[in-house]
Amino acid sequence: MRVGTFVLAAQFPGQGQGEALHRAVRSAEVAEESGLDTVWLAEHHFVPYGVCPSAVTLAALLLGRTRRIRVGTAVSVLPVQHPVALGEQAALLHLTSGGRFSLGVGRGGPWVDLEVFGGGLEAYEKGFPESLGLLLDWLRKPRVAGRGERFAFREVAVVPRADELLTDDPRGSEGPEVVVACTSPKSVRLAGEKALPMLLGMHCGDEDKAEMVALWRTAARAAGHPPATVERVGHVSAGVAQIGDRADEAAETLVKAMPGWLRQGLDAHVTVDGRHRVMRDPVAYTELLCGMHPVGPPALAADRLAATAERTGITRFALLVEGSGDLAATEENVRRLGTEVLPLLN
Repeated sequence: MRVGTFVLAAQFPGQGQGEALHRAVRSAEVAEESGLDTVWLAEHHFVPYGVCPSAVTLAALLLGRTRRIRVGTAVSVLPVQHPVALGEQAALLHLTSGGRFSLGVGRGGPWVDLEVFGGGLEAYEKGFPESLGLLLDWLRKPRVAGRGERFAFREVAVVPRADELLTDDPRGSEGPEVVVACTSPKSVRLAGEKALPMLLGMHCGDEDKAEMVALWRTAARAAGHPPATVERVGHVSAGVAQIGDRADEAAETLVKAMPGWLRQGLDAHVTVDGRHRVMRDPVAYTELLCGMHPVGPPALAADRLAATAERTGITRFALLVEGSGDLAATEENVRRLGTEVLPLLN
């Protein structure tokens, strides 16, 4: 079982943006101290839902401050950036961290980000497969040319080469792990065709996640990937964790704090084309998450993680730990997750 944290750098009502970023950095440092496996970093633009606009930049900072823990993006949004630039950054972090970097990518949403960065709605609706293919070429080949509708350029050398990491671990010489955020059958099939691990959202229940894993395996086998490869790929399940002495106490911590953050953060999203987006009820959504994920005493938290692993086959977790909105409470939550819950799983 590989348990990690999912860090949004969430700005709660009444907090400054620097405060949210400081809490994000401290939670990552405590995650390493507490024996957790990975820190997954989200990125958002122009909204207090998360005030980190560049997950790879924050990953670089955290890789420099840590020595053991893996750091990944969850996710870097491909439609608003050039896949070659992202590939260069990923290779750099992979090589300089000794292979501790994972690159999570996703399609994002139809937000005004597409207008600001010039990708446009076309990049969101149709361009993700091309961007992902170009990114993978950059991480795996010595020379790459752009031959797609959006990216067309002459062949150039790949520098630095992500597969030139000096390590005794053969996986490190293959370049950084690439994970794909999947929210639809189309994205699941795309990830399966390329045999890339999926990152599945915290709103999905175990039954939905099990169905997505099954669809992924079908797509991977149909694409010709050998059974050993299909079985080796480790998907990641996102969730929420709040460890307390009693289940009602832990849930109350989140129900008091998270709805205000969700309401403020989600309402700030602006669509690029003016389409209407229906947001979840913040209180109902928080209560739903508390009932699905490791929220409660250590034994309950461990049981819920183990149950998800048994039902879905997923043994990697990215858990939102900052739901209290408080720095000291977040640090304690991370410590308890690592020192009290993780031993029960291992």
